[in-house]
Amino acid sequence: MTEAIKTGAEVAHEVGFPPFNAESFASQLFWLAITFAFLYWFVSRIALPRIGAVLDERKQRIDTDLGEAAQLKAKADEAFTAYEAGLATAKANAQTIAEETRMRLVSESEEQRKSLEHDLSNKIVAAEKTIADTKAQALSHVGEISSDAAASIVERLLGSAPAAASVETAVKSALDGR
Repeated sequence: MTEAIKTGAEVAHEVGFPPFNAESFASQLFWLAITFAFLYWFVSRIALPRIGAVLDERKQRIDTDLGEAAQLKAKADEAFTAYEAGLATAKANAQTIAEETRMRLVSESEEQRKSLEHDLSNKIVAAEKTIADTKAQALSHVGEISSDAAASIVERLLGSAPAAASVETAVKSALDGR
């Protein structure tokens, strides 16, 4: 009874590896040929056309996307060129405005400076005239003040007041002698 019950491993060991079994070699080749023919037919009639269609669709989509990308790039390049031109124009306008503003401010400050110089010149002329008038007025009173001072000094020294005419003559000759 021990021989009657054999495990699957023991049976496989006695028979050997089935593809190398020479008794079933012809049937294996037959089924290999049928399977290969079926797979060849399936791949050539069903799988490859579907794969080819998918590849063609992808190629068309890629070509379309590349075309759209080229158009968008061209539009972006145009926009960039327009932006650069606008920027250059804006810079030129800003430079012109800055130059005009600078010239206007220089002109205004020059006008203010001239106006201030003219006002100061007029004030200096008026001040010099006032000084000259005050000096002339003061000099016109120098004779009187000198006569009064000389008379007071002589009176203090001598104890009596001198004659007004002699004091004026002495002061006048002293002032003319300077």
